[in-house]
Amino acid sequence: MNTDSIREEYLQLVATVREYVQEQLELGFTELQEPQPESPYATFDLRQLDADAQGCTRCGLHATRNTVVFGVGDPNAALMFVGEAPGADEDRLGEPFVGRAGKLLTDIIEKGMHLTRADVYIANILKCRPPGNRNPASDEVEMCSPYLERQIELIQPKVIVALGSFAAQKLLNTKTGITALRGEFYPYGIAGQRENAPMVMPTYHPAYLLRNPNAKRDVWEDIKKVMDFLKQG
Repeated sequence: MNTDSIREEYLQLVATVREYVQEQLELGFTELQEPQPESPYATFDLRQLDADAQGCTRCGLHATRNTVVFGVGDPNAALMFVGEAPGADEDRLGEPFVGRAGKLLTDIIEKGMHLTRADVYIANILKCRPPGNRNPASDEVEMCSPYLERQIELIQPKVIVALGSFAAQKLLNTKTGITALRGEFYPYGIAGQRENAPMVMPTYHPAYLLRNPNAKRDVWEDIKKVMDFLKQG
């Protein structure tokens, strides 16, 4: 084969590849983006996920916890509440939102929304209590987040109420504070490109309301929007 023939075949090959790439781009397919890593719990159901969390040692919090606080409620709930981390009462009892802030959340659910805790699902970003109730560290959030992400995938709520800045910022993949975020619906950040992704309503954490009771009115306005959204189906 002479040089001209080789060059002609090479140009044909280049043209064929270029044409294929152009077709893929027009169809919306591309190999240029990095594939997203699959969750290590992609095949787990809630029972398996809970069992795995009970023995988790992925971050340093396992050394100081009394118990893992996985989550409670209806596994098919349309409404999910997500806070930041367990406190002392939750760490002792193994259930989220059972202390003073938890009683206030229960009042919102039962007296305000006329539901029960069994009608919704309640969880936290972290499944273990940070010592002294300090704020979650970034590495702790990173290590623990796959549990919550899989919980949301399995439960498939229509609405997630994000309680406080840490929950809202994680669920929406933002650094914006809760005061600027609260009162509006946003698509769940992890699955924002997915059809029928849950909507997130950020609002103040019940612990904040214990220190700032005047903010209860703001939270109630947010909760009323959630109830109206759920009524719409």
